Parts: sequence; structure tokens; C-alpha cells
Amino acid sequence: MGNTTKTAVNAADCSINNIYRLEGRVPITKAIPFGLQHILAMFVSNLAPITIIAGASRTPLTPAQLGMLLQNAMFVAGIATLIQLYPIWRVGSKLPVVMGVSFTFVTVLSAISANYGYPAVVGAVLAGGLFEGTLGLLAKYWRKIITPIVAASVVTAIGFSLFTVGARSFGGGYNDDFGSAQNLILGSVTLATCLLWNILARGYLKQLSVLAGLVVGYILAIVMGKVDLSMILSGGIVSLPHFMPFKPEFHPGAILSACIIFLVSAAETIGDTSALVAGGLNRTITGEEISGSLGCDGYGSFISGLFGCPPVTSFSQNVGLINMTKVVNRFTIMTGAACMILAGLLPPVGNFFASLPDAVLGGCTIMMFGTILTSGIQMVADCGFSQRNITIAALSLSIGIGFTTASEAGIWEIFPPVIQSVFSANVVAVVFVVSILLSLILPKDMDIKKMDSQ
Repeated sequence: MGNTTKTAVNAADCSINNIYRLEGRVPITKAIPFGLQHILAMFVSNLAPITIIAGASRTPLTPAQLGMLLQNAMFVAGIATLIQLYPIWRVGSKLPVVMGVSFTFVTVLSAISANYGYPAVVGAVLAGGLFEGTLGLLAKYWRKIITPIVAASVVTAIGFSLFTVGARSFGGGYNDDFGSAQNLILGSVTLATCLLWNILARGYLKQLSVLAGLVVGYILAIVMGKVDLSMILSGGIVSLPHFMPFKPEFHPGAILSACIIFLVSAAETIGDTSALVAGGLNRTITGEEISGSLGCDGYGSFISGLFGCPPVTSFSQNVGLINMTKVVNRFTIMTGAACMILAGLLPPVGNFFASLPDAVLGGCTIMMFGTILTSGIQMVADCGFSQRNITIAALSLSIGIGFTTASEAGIWEIFPPVIQSVFSANVVAVVFVVSILLSLILPKDMDIKKMDSQ
């Protein structure tokens, strides 16, 4: 009798309604589509940075080496996501964070790759990963400088910085046919499918609008001849990840540059996780969650370096999807991480995901990125529109957006190359630094003094 009651309770605990809760089990057949949706939303963006960094190497990598790195990246991203979901000691946030290779590191690592070769990239990632991971575990000693208005400004900047990523993907990515009628039709149909599904679907199915858009867009892309299906079986059936495919080289200049950009990545991770918790869980992020997420960012990147890949970090696409769907269940996201690990072990699975056209991805993500910006605005509103908060948010965003937008005009030319590579095209980095400086400099009683003067 007791066992029967216990079984009934367990069956009741396993419910589709748990997708909106951090804890709890979801029926596996229903969890997989939601988990897969999170992975597909970032899959192509997870692979593109490796191609760019490897392509800039002083000693060009062979197609076989590049394919091996892409396979390793999928495997490592899945492992790092699992650590975020289910922490090891204090490493991991216990939040529904999806990890992947970030565009944040592309400029600096491409320069290292061009100057020293790809093995120096691996050495810089290993050193920088240990640096950020250790910094994350010590977050309680410095977290106070990341005030709520600083985090809100950084989240807003992340949303703004992703607008061009969404638009670039919508038009066809970094390909020769960017902006072609085919790409625009593909992106528009995908976006229309997401919107119609969101309007017409009922219950929990409404939250699968992105997956529906990806499926319809992919089928249309096949019909339009935008997908090369012959590549799916090109890597064989099963292939284990390659450990230490390159012997790392350690150059002080490369390591210093990498550590600086790891600080920028840490700022983005704080912004991402803050936005995720605010938008998905309707609360403020805790110090332990920030420390765990940064620890996983750093040590996950160290693991990534062991497999020859660039650093992994929290993916903003995932944050936008959670803000839009409110699906935060860890078990559900875990099924997506398992799919990513599977893609790293089975080349046909990875090749299938990688064949997803940019325009289809852009049609799905362009609205998601907007939700990150609105989440940042909501966080600013929650901080309160005091004169001090308005000054910090307004000035950091205007300098960050303005100076990076005007970078082509040479506004950064008087600065050393290292500073240029980190800040000239990275709005999040500039907003992070300016907002922290203002938060430290501006008096806490700024608003009281203003009222007294009146």
C-alpha cells in the first residue's frame, strides 16, 4: 500500500506544468522538444566563432582539424551546460543556463591566432579560464561593485548588442547572398510561423513557437535548395571527442589579452544570469548563483581549452528564449544538453544541426533578442528612477553604444591595440566599465542633496 501511494505521488510530481518551475520532473517525451528548442536557438552561433578564429591562424588548420574542433565544441558546450544545471561543488549556478562558444572572444583570439598561431589560443584559453573561474569563486569579495543598476545597464546593453546579430542572421549571415530575396523570404516565413504558433497554440504547446518556426523554416530551406543534405553523413557515424588535439603555447601578451576579455565575459554572464532570474524566476539573483555561474564560465572554458576549443560562456539566446517562454525547468534544459553531447559523439547529428540556415535562425531569434532589451529596461525600472540611477544608466549606455557605433570613425585610435581590441566593438564591455566607475564615483546621497537644494 505504501509503495503504491509513493508511486502515485511520484507520477503526480512528473508533470508538464513543471516546465515553468526550476525543480521537478517533466515527462521525457514532452521535455525533449523544449530542451531541443533551447539548443537549436544557439547551435549555429556556437560553431561560427571557431571557424572565424581558426581561419585567422598563422598556420591554417586543415578541414579535418576544423571539423574535429566543431565536434569537440558541441560536446564541451553540453558538458558545461550540465555543470551549470547540476553544480560540482561550488562550480555551477543551478540555473537553466545554456553554455556555448561566445562571439565575445572572437576579436582578441583571432588576433592571437594570427600573431602566434592556434596553439597560443589554446594556451590563452586555459590560463584565462582558470583566472575567471577563480575570480568567480571569490565573487563574494567583489560582488558589491556590481550594483543592481550596473547589472540592469549591462543587460540592456546585451540586448542592444544582439540586434545586429539577429538582423545579420535574418539576412543570411556572413555569406555572399546576404540580404537576398531568398534569405529574406526564409527569415520572414520563419518569423511568421513563430508568431502564428504563439497566437493559435494552446496551453504548454504555445511555448514551442521557436521550435515550430525552426522546423517550418528548415523544411522550406530544403525546398529552396538552401540545405546541403549530403554533408550530414560526411563525418562518419560515431566519433569520440579528441582530447588535447593541440599542444598549448603560453605567451604573456596573449594571456594578458585573454584575461581582459574574460573580465568582459564575466560582466556578460552576470548580466545574462541576472536577466534570466529576473525574467524567468521573477526574483533577484543571489551571490551564490553569480559565483557559481562565473565559476562554471571559467572552469568550463578551461575544459574547453583542453579539447582545443575557444571559451564557453552563458548564451544570451537562451536568456531571450526563457524571457519569452518562461520555461525554466532544469530537467527540461538538461535534455537539451544531452542532445548537444550526443551531437558531439555522433557527427550526423551535429552536421544536421549545423546545416540550419542562418536566415531560419534569424527569423526565430530576432524577437527573442528584443525581450532581453525589454528585460533590461524592466530591471532599470525595478531599481527606481532616481537621479543617480538615471545618470548611471543613461551615461553608460550613451557612451557604450555611441563610442562602439562610431568606432569606424577612429574614435579609439589613440588607445593601445589591446584596449582597442577589447572595447572598440564591444558595447557590453564599455557599458560595464563606465557603469561601474559611475556607481563608485557618484555620491550615494546624490538625490537627497538635490532635494535639499530645492
